[in-house]
Amino acid sequence: MSSNQKHRVVITGMGALTPIGLSAESYWEGLMAGTSGAAPITYFDTEPFATKFACELKGFDVVDYMDRKVARRMDPFAQYALAVAGLTLKDAGIDHESLSSDEQEDIGVIFGSGIGGMQVFLKTSKDYLQGGPRRISPFFVPMLIPDIAAGQISIKYGLRGPNYSAVSACATGNNNIGDAFMAIQLGHCKAVLSGGSEAAVSEMGIGGFNALKALSTRNDEPATASRPFDSTREGFVLGEGAGAIYLEELEHAKARGARIYAEIVGIGMSGDAHHITAPDPEGRGARSAMRASLRDANLQPSDVDYLNMHGTSTPLGDIAETKAIKMVFGDHAYKMNLSSTKSMTGHLLGAAGAVEAIASILAIVNNRVPPTINFVNPDPECDLNYTFNTPQDREVKVAVSNAFGFGGHNTSVVFQEYSE
Repeated sequence: MSSNQKHRVVITGMGALTPIGLSAESYWEGLMAGTSGAAPITYFDTEPFATKFACELKGFDVVDYMDRKVARRMDPFAQYALAVAGLTLKDAGIDHESLSSDEQEDIGVIFGSGIGGMQVFLKTSKDYLQGGPRRISPFFVPMLIPDIAAGQISIKYGLRGPNYSAVSACATGNNNIGDAFMAIQLGHCKAVLSGGSEAAVSEMGIGGFNALKALSTRNDEPATASRPFDSTREGFVLGEGAGAIYLEELEHAKARGARIYAEIVGIGMSGDAHHITAPDPEGRGARSAMRASLRDANLQPSDVDYLNMHGTSTPLGDIAETKAIKMVFGDHAYKMNLSSTKSMTGHLLGAAGAVEAIASILAIVNNRVPPTINFVNPDPECDLNYTFNTPQDREVKVAVSNAFGFGGHNTSVVFQEYSE
């Protein structure tokens, strides 16, 4: 493939493991039903913790996806990644066992995690404190590092194209998808399996975010605790899972008769240069990322029908993102639909961008906008059409998906209805 021109890139496969569904289809059904994935934590004793609930990956059994011996040598975040990769390849119609050597080299894996092996780090630390260095597993470091998800996917499925992980906290999913998009555009490969996974619902995950005072503590009503844009919001709900999409060069996809869900047409990235955890209060970094994504897509703000917001249900974040949207879209900000699907899934951190990209793509496919649930009390500073409480039917030709991360990382991806 020539690198002298930019190739069109389409989405031909999707897979999701979320707190409200263990496939892209069931995830979408959960969104349409307004299902909350939040419930009391079952993984550990929450008595000492300020937050006692999360959006766990309910019903996931690793042996449904891989041999138990293989799974024991992976942190859950990598298990989720390998499982969702299989779902995505199947959906894309890729039989990895029949790929030729040349075909293997033309398929990359650019797949990330915001944190990586948090659970194996906690377990190994306990083992060390009890028995010293001899108790440290030789698999500890390979199980810990965030890039191992991409490596495990590549090894399992024989995918020899570009292989790495971009890490940018809660913007990770979008950054990996953006890198995959650009790799195909420039002709470095013909297809990329891309996305993100996270498994931070653990003592250290809950305890760490509690220490930051970032989590909701509505222990008496967990199902409604994630309430973006509601004036009573007071923190996000931690979630876990994985999402992946199969990006493919258009002519390659057409040649093999692939089903095309949508086209990816733009990526925008920026830095807040403001604070390690708090967003720029005026939303300047988010504004820059959205503007850059629309420029890259060669689209006008008025072309956008739906925007899947980062919308974490934090007091500062929801207002800053709303301000940014108003700066970018002007009067059109009030005409398009917006929503935060985190009101249902919780915040999947490094996997958030990937599962929300799927929600955005399926909004185009179905001409239906997912809701923001749990809204009761208006906030005068959040006055846009956030598609409260019920989905809305409308034509969606262009959808934008935002993801922002600690450190001031901002990303915005643009998807468009595919046409010749």
